[in-house]
Amino acid sequence: MTADQATAVDVGALPVRVKAALLVGKDFWATTDVPEHGIGSVQVADGPHGVRHATGEELGLNAASPATCFPPAVAVGCSWDTSVARTIGETIAHEARSLGVDVVLGPGVNIKRTPLCGRNFEYYSEDPLLSGELGVAHVNGQQGAGVGASVKHFAANNQETGRMRVDVVADERTLREIYLPAFEAVVKRSAPATVMASYNLVNGLHATESPWLLTQLLRAEWGYDGATVSDWGATCDPVASVAAGLDLQMPGPVAGAVAAIEAAVADGSLAESDLDRAVRNVLGLRAWVAEPTELFDLDAHHEIARQAARACAVLLKNDTEVLPLDAAASIAVIGEFARSPRYQGGGSSHINATRVESALDAIRDHAENVEFATGFTFDGSGDSESLRAEAVRVAAGSVAVVFAGLPDAMESEGFDRAGLSLPEDQVALINAVAEVASRTVVVLSHGGIVTVEEWHDNVEAILDCFLLGQAGGAATADLLYGVANPSGHLAESMPKELRHTSAFLNFPGDHDEVRYGEGVFVGYRSYETTGVPVRYSFGHGLSYTTFATTGLVVDVTGSVSASATVTVANTGSRPGRHVIQLYVAPPPGAVQRPARELRAFASVELEPGESREVTLELGERAFAYWDVADHAWVVPAGDYTVEVGHNAHDIVQAQAISLEGNEPVRPLSRTSSVEEWLDHPSVGGEVLIGTLVRALPDKEAALIQDDPAVLRIMSSMDMSKAMTMFGLGDAVPLLDELIERSARPN
Repeated sequence: MTADQATAVDVGALPVRVKAALLVGKDFWATTDVPEHGIGSVQVADGPHGVRHATGEELGLNAASPATCFPPAVAVGCSWDTSVARTIGETIAHEARSLGVDVVLGPGVNIKRTPLCGRNFEYYSEDPLLSGELGVAHVNGQQGAGVGASVKHFAANNQETGRMRVDVVADERTLREIYLPAFEAVVKRSAPATVMASYNLVNGLHATESPWLLTQLLRAEWGYDGATVSDWGATCDPVASVAAGLDLQMPGPVAGAVAAIEAAVADGSLAESDLDRAVRNVLGLRAWVAEPTELFDLDAHHEIARQAARACAVLLKNDTEVLPLDAAASIAVIGEFARSPRYQGGGSSHINATRVESALDAIRDHAENVEFATGFTFDGSGDSESLRAEAVRVAAGSVAVVFAGLPDAMESEGFDRAGLSLPEDQVALINAVAEVASRTVVVLSHGGIVTVEEWHDNVEAILDCFLLGQAGGAATADLLYGVANPSGHLAESMPKELRHTSAFLNFPGDHDEVRYGEGVFVGYRSYETTGVPVRYSFGHGLSYTTFATTGLVVDVTGSVSASATVTVANTGSRPGRHVIQLYVAPPPGAVQRPARELRAFASVELEPGESREVTLELGERAFAYWDVADHAWVVPAGDYTVEVGHNAHDIVQAQAISLEGNEPVRPLSRTSSVEEWLDHPSVGGEVLIGTLVRALPDKEAALIQDDPAVLRIMSSMDMSKAMTMFGLGDAVPLLDELIERSARPN
């Protein structure tokens, strides 16, 4: 069925039974087909960093067709490069089409509220702008190549603990500023084939039953016209879900679901117009159906995965320039991760990789004199002291590269971690090797962020690879030996301690409820505002070359917008990629805001000695906060600072600008507070004081006239009550003229 044919189906003429059946999956991976009405199935497969095309009808985590495992989102986030995300999405689409898959479930753009979330490897960042830009690029790449995407998990799905029944209690400002913008960006700029509703509840309602999420936000505000689909098994009440705006319940078949929908239409508890809307959206997915193509080029796609992985690793530390390594020197490679790489996370996104390259084999391709010691086992079996002793013997006097990280058993979809440290045997190994090696490099593999405090000062270099996909081993060796230049930057902060993290006191919640008490102060927004030090800040990343950022010029282009131009030069001896990070610091105001927020970024490739001028636009949202009273984005008038940073903490260029803003002037009333009256731009201050002085007896008038601050003592009291306390109850009507003036435009 083509798109035209899908829209040509006379939905109103279909029997209610057939329409209800179309809203529930046929099986685990296909929508329901109705041959007698010319309606075929749509084939879906898990993603998001490859095609997990199950070979059976069930979940089949390990039974899937071979496909390229690209770097997961945790690594792609650190690339800060939309071209990387776009290329991955496009290549996934080519593989999906060859496997007969019409829609691939991904990307995930949930925010990393806490580093403990077991599914953080599937998400890009703790920052909504970075998450949204990469999500847009992935979807545009995938759908541009003809395969539908499913942005997930909508919304506030930020933990695995109790994920199918936990109620996320979050205020609207927190949702609008932190947890929704990435979804909004993908919906508005990429029109994904589907939006996947999450398992959790949001403010008392399951995401699959939330009219606010599925209809008001998604469709009325953001203009979405695709299909909404449940996460697998997330639907609790099929009738309530359809009424709220959910279109497709997956997987199927679900006992009683079709009958319940049919009965609800019959008794009038579900409007048939809601049923028809959902059917039209499900039928619209048929526009993504096409004939399978020839088998994809395994070698070419593996090379794409390798190039992507190179862009994702983050060089955290490189004291004494121990990196890049000298291929002619002897090297000790330590750690089971070098031989048995961990390159993806566990759970529904697990890809049956077409091949896997180990870093150990790749290092041996670069250097001849390589010794290896296991150092530890993933499951803790074996004699750890003997393994460590052998590693110390191999490392003595050599440059040692220790491969450490989190084994599969320590993090996965389905559960959250309890702490941030590496396993104790690995910490002991790193410290023991560092004592005897001439210099020590640590290569990290993990999905969620880890702490490095127990060993950081004992090693010379740290290359954080997160999870780099099936070609990560070769990419890691390329980076270690300087064939490629590290260019990744942290997409999340690396804290010194778990207790420093912003959600520490509000995670994982109690009694199936988690309160987002930290509000908008997530990740670096918290650290930069409170001054709590981290080991490595959001946006940190080193290179084998050096860059200079100069000449920041910020031009105000409107009442709520600006344009920033900066010059970046490669001042080193190697080609490299630099990420320009543009932050905005707001003026003080009535609403508490983060010290600075990322508002734009750009990736620039430069040859040695080359410089480039880059312009970044800052629109209204770059300066705005969500006003809960007006339910709108508001830019207060005032002085903002536009900053260029190496990361969220290290600011290298800054310029202050003044904006007129668009903050609405709210009319006053008798019950407005004294503070609201005093601060009102047209009738507050001297106007108000003058009115009160004229009405008060001389003694009280002199008191207020000489010291207006006396009114601040009653700042939160209703103005009418305050006047009564001054014995002016009969004079309260004097406020009415000012109330009328307060409602007039300036």
